[in-house]
Amino acid sequence: MSKILIVEARFYEDIADQLATGAVKVIEDTGLSVDRVAVPGVFEVPAAAKKAWDTGNYVGVVTLGCVIRGATDHYDHICREVSRALMDLSIHEGVPLGFGILTCENRDQAWERANVDDRDIGGRAAVACLHMLEIHNEFS
Repeated sequence: MSKILIVEARFYEDIADQLATGAVKVIEDTGLSVDRVAVPGVFEVPAAAKKAWDTGNYVGVVTLGCVIRGATDHYDHICREVSRALMDLSIHEGVPLGFGILTCENRDQAWERANVDDRDIGGRAAVACLHMLEIHNEFS
């Protein structure tokens, strides 16, 4: 059976739960199975995704998490480096990847984007992963 891995940053647990709910529903509706791994924050997502990908147990990865801007430039560094690391994983390792890392100004924006009854970015990230998996299979 083919499995999709969800790597979820748990720093904002309520937001992470909504993102994961949306992603799991989309994946399970296709008949694929899902494994989930939790990491403390968004910064740890790329390393966990790479380690899991290297096992050969997954056909795709959905990355979920949230970064909310604070008073320092920490937000900018985390967003840039995590995005770059995940893009590198997608391009250099050939990972069919769905990017569901929210980068928001405040908690209200994050909740709107995570909520399965609103923007459902977790679900959208899963759709993107599945679409990229189709593209990878087409060219394999």
